[in-house]
Amino acid sequence: MERDNLKLLTPVSCREESLRFSKSPKIGIMSTKKAGFLTVATSYTSNSASTVELKPSYKIPIVLVAVAIPLLVVQPGLGSVVGLFGLFLLFQAVTLRLQFSVTDLDIYRGEKLLRRFPYQEWQNWRIFWSGVPILFYFKEVKSIHFLPILFDPNTLKTCLEERCPRT
Repeated sequence: MERDNLKLLTPVSCREESLRFSKSPKIGIMSTKKAGFLTVATSYTSNSASTVELKPSYKIPIVLVAVAIPLLVVQPGLGSVVGLFGLFLLFQAVTLRLQFSVTDLDIYRGEKLLRRFPYQEWQNWRIFWSGVPILFYFKEVKSIHFLPILFDPNTLKTCLEERCPRT
């Protein structure tokens, strides 16, 4: 990654009051006026200035449906619940789209925007478990969110690290 002559500082959190970009598309400057937050200057790749849509991942729903089949023989009730949950997640993976814009994480169903999560309100995020990523957690100022990993986990992690570095 190309670095310009900027001092690189670590942000205290993802919240900032202003996000502005210089004339060069590779440089982003984040700053804050709130006490306890550091001013951050960092280089961005060209992807951070554009919208990235995550590709769906069907791994978790398919594994759940596959596990449900033998469970139906041994424990029909449990097998039914696991199978229905797997089918529900499969439907979500097919219909939902996550898009990382410059300032927000957007969730779409088809062309309809369902929810917008501005990065300036994020305090923290994690992907559980790194070997087999199955859960994405992020905390905003007023709420906590848990999402199953129904999208490419590598692209998800890359976009999160670019747009909202962890503290």
